[in-house]
Parts: sequence; C-alpha cells; structure tokens
Amino acid sequence: MNAPYAFHEPAPTRQDFYDRIRGLNLTPLWESLHSLVPREPRSPATPTLWRYRDVQPYLMQSGQLITAEEAVRRVLVLENPGLPGLSSITQSLYAGLQLILPGEVAPSHRHAQSALRFIVDGKGAYTTVDGERTLMHPGDFIITPSWAWHDHGNEGIDGVSEPVVWLDGLDIPMLRFFDAGFAENDTELSQRVTHPEGSTFARFGYNMAPVKNVGALANSPIFNYPYARSREALDTLKRTDAVDAWHGHKLRYVNPLTGGSPMPTIATFLQLLPAAFAGKRHRATDGTVYCVVEGRGSAVIDGQRFEFEPHDVFVVPSWAELRLSSIDDAVLFSFSDRPLQSAASILREAFLDN
Repeated sequence: MNAPYAFHEPAPTRQDFYDRIRGLNLTPLWESLHSLVPREPRSPATPTLWRYRDVQPYLMQSGQLITAEEAVRRVLVLENPGLPGLSSITQSLYAGLQLILPGEVAPSHRHAQSALRFIVDGKGAYTTVDGERTLMHPGDFIITPSWAWHDHGNEGIDGVSEPVVWLDGLDIPMLRFFDAGFAENDTELSQRVTHPEGSTFARFGYNMAPVKNVGALANSPIFNYPYARSREALDTLKRTDAVDAWHGHKLRYVNPLTGGSPMPTIATFLQLLPAAFAGKRHRATDGTVYCVVEGRGSAVIDGQRFEFEPHDVFVVPSWAELRLSSIDDAVLFSFSDRPLQSAASILREAFLDN
C-alpha cells in the first residue's frame, strides 16, 4: 500500500520547487529562518553622528529656500545611512532638525504620530499644544501627544529675535509599520490660546495633581519639561550620589500620573557625564538617539569612535555596544522606543565590563 502522501512524479530540484510554489504565494521558511529569527539583533541601521556645526549652515540656507508656512514644517531629516529612503534614524524612530525664523509661523495641524521637541539652539520661539502656548528655551523637552493640535511660531523674547532650532523625534516608522497614520490640517494658521501659559505645569508639575476629573492618561498632561529644573536635578545627583559606571547620572522623564513614559511609544532621558568620566560598555535592544546639550566627550559604538560637542546628534542602533566618556561635564538628552519594547516584554540589556 502506498503511503498516503507519496508523490509519484520525480522529485524536483529545490529551485524548481521554489519556482512552482511561488505562483501560490508560498515561500520556504527554511531558506529565511535564520534571518527571520536571528541569534541576536542585527540592525540595518548604522552608528552615525551628525555634527551640528556642519548641519547648521544648511539649516540656515533652507530658511532662504522655503518659508515655514509653505513647508508646513521646515526640517532636515536625519536619515540613517543604513536605511536610505525611509526618513528614519532607526527602524522605529524618525528624527530631524527643524528651523523657525523670527516672524514665522509653522501652521497648526495634528496627526496620529506622537512627537517630541528638544530645543537645540536659539530663543524666542513658542509652541501651542491644544490651546496652551509655551515658550521654548534651549534644553527644554516638549511633547506633542498623538492627535493633539499644535503650531509653532517665533515672536522673539525680551526684544531678541533669532533663529530657533530644535530636534524633532517621532514614531513615524512605527505607525507606518501598522498602517495607522492619519493627519489633519487646522482651519486657522495658529490656534487660539485658551489656557494661560504654565497652567498645565501648575496642575501637574509639582508632584501634585487636581483632585477631580483626572484619569491615568496615556500621554503626560505636562507638555513642557523645562531644562532648568531637569539640570538642577542632575546637579544634585552629581553632588550626592555615586556615579553609575555605565550611564553617569541618568534620569528618565515621566508621566506624573502614571510614572511611565511621557508618551506611550517613546521614552526620553537626560544624563550627566561628570568631567573625565570613562564609562563601561553596555548594549540594549532599544535603538537610541542622543542629542548633546552641554560639554564634550566621545561615544564608542560597536568599536567606532565619535567625538561629540554641544548640539551634535548621534544614534546607537539596537544591540550595538556603547561606551560613553567625557572631557568636561557633559549632558546628553536621548530617546528610544523602550515603552513598546517593555510592554511587549522584549527589551533586553547587557552591562559589560571593559
């Protein structure tokens, strides 16, 4: 008796077999198993540093080519050379440097993507989020939650008007993966301000919260985390705490209502590397984007050494080894997709000896 699944025609060659099943939209797993389920992450993103002193002249030139209103957002995308054409700095994150000149307005709109702004250079600009306006100062960390109306402008401050540059970070690649991106333009160029500046921070920024009508919001109710307060916290840690051998003094920004990240898809951090800090190697599965706020030092990423100075941006891909060191006191802002990795229980870290 023949076996129930016996074939009576000659056995095809592997390639003939592959060609025949392709017409049925089938592919053999055994040909791709090791790339689909690797022994460890192998990101196509590459370690890269963008020197602000090299990028800044082109940002200024872009201001002569197109207005903020025409561009909607005048941004030079920091595209990872390992991800050409994807407008991505890692597989899951987007980053760009945005310029707004004195007297300009970047029109009001909203989108499903969550966004952060980290102010890099210049004073006098503002952002308005859902009816509340806040001034931007260098080092401030500002969030735009998913589907929140927001616009930006530059009216100057204390009689000073100057170009303002900030780092944009968004979860655009994540939403592209889920095919879940939506956007909508406002009917007005700028929002009408309906809440006094600082009202959100007054309610939620002092380890207190209103007693009524407040739930556990996925996005932080605070949308501006002032650098002056964050820097003061790092200074206190420097005086009172032992330095961590891998991170120096590192803090994460939090949603004050939940203790989680300010946005559900993006985690943000600020760290101080004391002068002459020589960190140990570590690695993590959340690819991370760094922006240098103060000081000079170096980042060794998978054996490549990058010297950094204020306003530079560099990226550490997933599972790449990182060792940080500083010449003088250095402050680094960073962001990653850690919240989603933690929620999915796939985050992995390794702290290595030198």
